[in-house]
Amino acid sequence: MTVPDRIPSDRTLVRGRVLSFKRRPQGAGDSSAYTYLEDGVVVIEAGRITEVADAGEIGRLEADQGALHDFTGKLILPGFIDTHIHFPQTQVIASYGEQLLEWLTRYTFPAESRYGDPGFSAAQARFFIDELLRNGTTTAVCYGSVHKSSAEALLTESERRGTAMFVGKTAMDRNAPPEVLDTAQSAYDDTAALIAAWHGRGRQKVVITPRFAITSTPEQLEALGSLARAHPECLMQTHLSENSEEIATVRRLFPDRADYLDVYDHYGLIGPNSLMGHAIHLTPREIRRMSESGAVAVFCPTSNLFIGSGLFDYKGLENGAHPVRIALATDIGGGTSYSMLETAAEAYKVMQLRGQKLSAIEAFHLMTRGNAEALGEPDLGRIEPNAHADLVVLDSSATPAMAHRLKASSGDIEEELFVLMTLGGEQNVCEVFVGGRSQGLRRTIG
Repeated sequence: MTVPDRIPSDRTLVRGRVLSFKRRPQGAGDSSAYTYLEDGVVVIEAGRITEVADAGEIGRLEADQGALHDFTGKLILPGFIDTHIHFPQTQVIASYGEQLLEWLTRYTFPAESRYGDPGFSAAQARFFIDELLRNGTTTAVCYGSVHKSSAEALLTESERRGTAMFVGKTAMDRNAPPEVLDTAQSAYDDTAALIAAWHGRGRQKVVITPRFAITSTPEQLEALGSLARAHPECLMQTHLSENSEEIATVRRLFPDRADYLDVYDHYGLIGPNSLMGHAIHLTPREIRRMSESGAVAVFCPTSNLFIGSGLFDYKGLENGAHPVRIALATDIGGGTSYSMLETAAEAYKVMQLRGQKLSAIEAFHLMTRGNAEALGEPDLGRIEPNAHADLVVLDSSATPAMAHRLKASSGDIEEELFVLMTLGGEQNVCEVFVGGRSQGLRRTIG
């Protein structure tokens, strides 16, 4: 993928069928939750959206010397947002035959040990962002390895590309091989240094990142909790209640805590900035505490299925007596696809097994505005004035099977979105814009 060295400041126009969400949908058919222009144009200047207009206005806009990218008939949405992905696990994806704790020991820790090499990390960062953009993802919340240099490599590449990345140096000071361990003090110092150098630098953000309670001593969790209190502007990401053996191990390591969530809560790591990966096997007390704290449960369906962890209770968490905020994520490399479309398809199947429904508009809201809200980022995940001009252009007829299916469609946008979500993937991404800058995909499809 050829990438320009800088974001142009001149005006850009992107024409097509424009879809963006105004709020969380209440289920299928909730058309008031989104805006849809059958033939619209997105006007971009200095990396931000300045106007969203009907294409009838295009003559006036062209006269104002805008460069037109014409995707008439294609869908234009906000760039997808992935809220939980492991940067050092791109060569762990599709590793055979283990559940969580064995999978970490056999595959993950050896792969992550290589990221102490800054040159290796830099090369992997280029691949990582290429792969995200090919799949229409313009923002991700990323775990680095235990090495500070891994986070620096990804932040540096993201800055060069103009993407908005949220990156954490993973902290872990026990129950792993020596080459992937730090200490309580070095975890604090390295993360503090990353925050000072990178947090809010352009579009980059730093995330406080204990891997999970099994690999952090009480001293390390205390240090990271202190850092979180000192930097309330930063997100905190970790793992919670993914696997039954994991939960039992946490109980043995922290016998004085009420449950798994209480371990993090005790050290000041639970609040509205907390992204809790997986959150499958929650107790009623944990659900109540997540609800009152505003913490986010991050649904990682392909990973949960592939590693055999369990079925996320989406509607139970969303609509229960104590509603919990929910985000959606790929969880590469336990997850099996970089595509948020394919991730949503697996989310639908998980929910079917639980007797629940995930409509297409709920899924697309999650991939865009919903995930942005989970990150506390009002300028991401929407197509409206002042928002960052991160866009994905999709062709719903990208494959013969999809084109064939849509010939029987009623023409309803929600039906089309469901086909995209169920059968779609990387092949549907025609183009991506990052801060108004075309990424040069321009795939000729259909």
